[in-house]
Formats: sequence, structure tokens, C-alpha cells
Amino acid sequence: MNLIFRTIFHRLLSPRRSALGVTDVGTVSFRVLPTDIDVLRHLNNGVYFSIMDIGRMDLLIRSGGWQKLSAKGYYPVMANETMSFRKSLNLWTKFDLETRVVGYDEKAVFVEQRFVVDGQICAQAMTRARFLKRSGGTVSVAELLDTIGWDAPQPAMPDWVQEWASHVALPVSRVDAPSTWE
Repeated sequence: MNLIFRTIFHRLLSPRRSALGVTDVGTVSFRVLPTDIDVLRHLNNGVYFSIMDIGRMDLLIRSGGWQKLSAKGYYPVMANETMSFRKSLNLWTKFDLETRVVGYDEKAVFVEQRFVVDGQICAQAMTRARFLKRSGGTVSVAELLDTIGWDAPQPAMPDWVQEWASHVALPVSRVDAPSTWE
């Protein structure tokens, strides 16, 4: 709910923007607002992740995937996210959020996102998304690709991305995952 008005705005705006292919880079422009900052007057680290939701939504809508997935009752959820920060985004700074699909495995889709000012990366994130069915259960990547009509070859995903995913994975929700500190 942190960015509900921005989310609604972009949900309405995205279908009116130019169409994208599923492997294209989607770009959405933002400005750091007073509601986005922390006591140091720069974009709060948690807000980055909320803004990234808007970028992924925009890419899905503009590539035609959102409509096809919604029609089947499929929706995305984040499984993993990691972010590196290089330079602060201060109050009123205009920035672009760039979003692109970097690949997929048998369970999830990997999306890279960058916060860019004047062509320079200020922050960069890697995300791993699963898709669920409103009726219950998960959507396999094969079903996902078929639903959105992905006909492009799979992008060459960097080796580190798959390694990262295996290192940060938690046990599936059907098994115990006790919190024990060693």
C-alpha cells in the first residue's frame, strides 16, 4: 500500500504506452517524492522494492502478458530479491527504472531492474518470480511461457544468477523451516 496511488496511475497508464516484447527493456520514469524518503532525505531502501513492483507490472502489461495471465487467474509473487546500492537518490531526483527479463528456469522467471540517473546506474536488483493460480497451486514455467506466447529464444542468463537463486532459496512451504541460529 506504500505506493498505491503510483501503482494505480501506472496500471492505467501502462496500456497506453508503446508495446514491448517480453525480452525488451521497459523503462518507467519517476521522481523521488517526500513520501519516499527517510530521515537522510534519500530514497528509503524499502521504497526501492515497491517501485520495482511497478516496473515489473509495466513490463508485463506492455508486453501483453498481464492480460493473458489475468484471464487465466495467474499472478506473480516474489520468491527472491537482492539489491546493490551505488549512489543515493535524493529528494526530487528524477530517475528511470529499467526492467528486463534475464531468463528462467523450470520454476521461476528472473528479472533484472536498474535505477538510472543520466545514464548511470545508482542501484541494481535481481529478482526471481513465481506465478500462482488464484484457484490454488503454482504455474509451471512451461504453462507460463505458453500462456504469454513466448516465442523468443531464452536469453543467456548469467551463471551467477542461477547460483544466487540456489544460495538464497528457502525450503518449500510444505516442509518445516525452523528458525535456529548457529
